[in-house]
Amino acid sequence: MQEKIIILDFGSQYTQLIARRIRELNVYCEIHPFHHVPAQDGSIKGYILSGSPASVRDKNAPLPELSGIKGQYPLLGICYGAQYLAHYFGGEVLPSNSREYGRARFHIHEPDNPLFKGVTEQSQVWMSHADTIARIPSNYRIIGSTTDVRYGAFEVEGEPTFGLQFHPEVYHTVEGKRILQNFVVNICGCRQDWTPASFVESTVQELKRTLGGDKLVMGLSGGVDSSVAAMLLHRAVGPNLNCIFVDNGLLRKDEFNKVLHSYKDMGLNVIGVDASSRFLGDLKGVTDPEDKRKSIGRNFIEVFEEEAKKLKDVKWLGQGTIYPDVIESVSVNGPSAKIKSHHNVGGLPEKMHFKVVEPLRLLFKDEVRRVGAQLEIPGLILNRHPFPGPGLGIRILSDITPEKVRILQEVDDIFIEGLKRHDLYDKVWQAGAILLPVQSVGVMGDERTYENVVALRAVTSTDGMTADWAQLPYEFLGEISNQIINNVKGINRVVYDISSKPPATIEWE
Repeated sequence: MQEKIIILDFGSQYTQLIARRIRELNVYCEIHPFHHVPAQDGSIKGYILSGSPASVRDKNAPLPELSGIKGQYPLLGICYGAQYLAHYFGGEVLPSNSREYGRARFHIHEPDNPLFKGVTEQSQVWMSHADTIARIPSNYRIIGSTTDVRYGAFEVEGEPTFGLQFHPEVYHTVEGKRILQNFVVNICGCRQDWTPASFVESTVQELKRTLGGDKLVMGLSGGVDSSVAAMLLHRAVGPNLNCIFVDNGLLRKDEFNKVLHSYKDMGLNVIGVDASSRFLGDLKGVTDPEDKRKSIGRNFIEVFEEEAKKLKDVKWLGQGTIYPDVIESVSVNGPSAKIKSHHNVGGLPEKMHFKVVEPLRLLFKDEVRRVGAQLEIPGLILNRHPFPGPGLGIRILSDITPEKVRILQEVDDIFIEGLKRHDLYDKVWQAGAILLPVQSVGVMGDERTYENVVALRAVTSTDGMTADWAQLPYEFLGEISNQIINNVKGINRVVYDISSKPPATIEWE
């Protein structure tokens, strides 16, 4: 049985970061809403209470049910979690009158405390709270503080319960990872045996037990998530997995054939479907971004369904769902506000009445890549930048025509291949080109031109939730601009997008 740490989420923006830091220690952990504490099954080694935008003094403050946990299992409260442990067990939390946001130096009262083993005295920590602990219960003791925060860290006498009023999971807490390691390894006793290799082995065995000799179908996109999920399923059931890869006419230049051949070289049983005429035909005259997404999504489902019906005795649908999707679906605050329509195959199970199997539902994006490397998936797929489901359809900011798609494919190919040639591709999170509904005056030779403008976009990020514009070298941008204008008929001006997310999104539509 895989041992694990349970993180109870109170709505903090940092909760997923706690999980990522712990998993980086090769310790498996799960995030659960504070009001849905999982039943103890012998695998849980300890609990962490996250931060929260709420105050423990609020009338409707989120209150966890800790009976059977506190005092019985190692427990670490972070920020709101620490204030809850103080306030509701005999102490007091009040609004802060001093600066308790940003960097601070941490004084360790007990250097031999297991939570601070190997942590440097006066190490930098990151504070982020409006309330502060004014008094701790009589059976609590201070084990660390800062100049402004007396109760920076505490421990409960006679039980493995700890509280931190700073955030060990964020980058600005320099030795935060060491503190988390001390908790999950030294205090909780975790073995640090959750690795890509162990995940592959245990997942394949579980898939074999679950699926038996049943047949599956799965839609592939050419992206990392669906490809890694397909390879795990292939390891488990071999030829019983049937994959469908649809060309919607909005992929990158030559991508359909390149990726299809890669899939076949990986041993996957793949059906390639060229439905580009169908997709582009339905998009004729459509300009609204949401309408584009819905048209592309609807056609994908219909094409997928038509191809799946040709297969006999299929009982399961494989999907590349990853852990952030799972967390979002059971979020403390409910799903986030819809920014754009989703474009994956989420509507397929209800429509097609298959049972669903999601082999990646426990993994974050970076973990998916590590598992993919363990499965020896080719770099063409594994190192591929994220690419929107609607493809170039949402990078053409007007109605879509075959000629506009051709122009954008050529521009995109020059940009992406240039990034690879200059060893810049792996240094950015995502890159692409956007065809603008703008024409500008230019001069080529002795002739006046009035042609299209294209914008180049490249960003750096860790998870796509926030992103900075990539500061690509001027010489590179100049070279690519000249190459595009000289080689792509219909383009006479190139601009570079220097907007970050937020406030801008990575895609323009």
